[in-house]
Amino acid sequence: MRALADFVMRGRKQATLVVVASAALPMLFWLSAAVSSLVLLRRGLSDSLGVVAWALLPGAVWWYLGDPRVPMVLLGTLALALALRSELPWRQVMLYSVGLGVVYALVLGAVFDEPIASLSGEVQKLLPQALPGVWEQMSGDEQARLEAVLTGVITGLLAALLQMLTLVSLMLGRYWQGVLYNPGGFGREFRELRFPPLLGLTLLAATLLGPNLGAGTAMLTPLCSVPLMFAGLALVHGLVAQGRLGRFWLIGMYVTLVLFVQLLYPLLAFLAVVDSLLDFRGRASRNRGSGPENG
Repeated sequence: MRALADFVMRGRKQATLVVVASAALPMLFWLSAAVSSLVLLRRGLSDSLGVVAWALLPGAVWWYLGDPRVPMVLLGTLALALALRSELPWRQVMLYSVGLGVVYALVLGAVFDEPIASLSGEVQKLLPQALPGVWEQMSGDEQARLEAVLTGVITGLLAALLQMLTLVSLMLGRYWQGVLYNPGGFGREFRELRFPPLLGLTLLAATLLGPNLGAGTAMLTPLCSVPLMFAGLALVHGLVAQGRLGRFWLIGMYVTLVLFVQLLYPLLAFLAVVDSLLDFRGRASRNRGSGPENG
């Protein structure tokens, strides 16, 4: 991957070639977003506009064909890259990603309203089996309200996938920037990701209470959980870097995340909230420096 970053940073022609080719190919649009963010982070907005404009051309074609994900992820990644370039901390970038996820959800709800409604209808058919006895006792208005909330959650889930892909693309661009110009810089930044107690509890409350506040806020449940999940990953990386955990924990965590995402994802989010209250990494650093000077 470093060879690709070296090639991209050789000049504008090389960068334009990579972003256009990856945006035009199916399932590689995340690479176009990552490369574009690298160029923006290193050279600034004015010098990267030419590259980004070319990358938007295949994105516009994809949108015309009915798939808005390419330009959405590209523009979203660049927006977060601008925030990161202005030296905002990662926790603030993560919060901005929630607002970006809301925009994603609104666009997806408008473009894919029929497929989302169809998917929601299929899930609703399973509700009598998932809620035996309870579903039959619900009134017609309560069932309709639950169906609307379900549609909002599904839309939020789809938007959260794009939100995560946007953040991963930004992290890849930042990682490339660190490898080329500031070795180890991205790792130090990411391991410091931690939310203050108030923000951590607010994200948790929005995740848990979003569906209870109405169909319009139901999408917040998956969107607000994404920053917490990344903060949980940063916690594990930080504890490994401090020597509190062995490196095999990282391997096991990512393997488990791929195979059993439905189990590990909420656990990481919960650990992030607990860490916002207890600051495990800060406690470990203070404990190492609190012993007597003579040993």
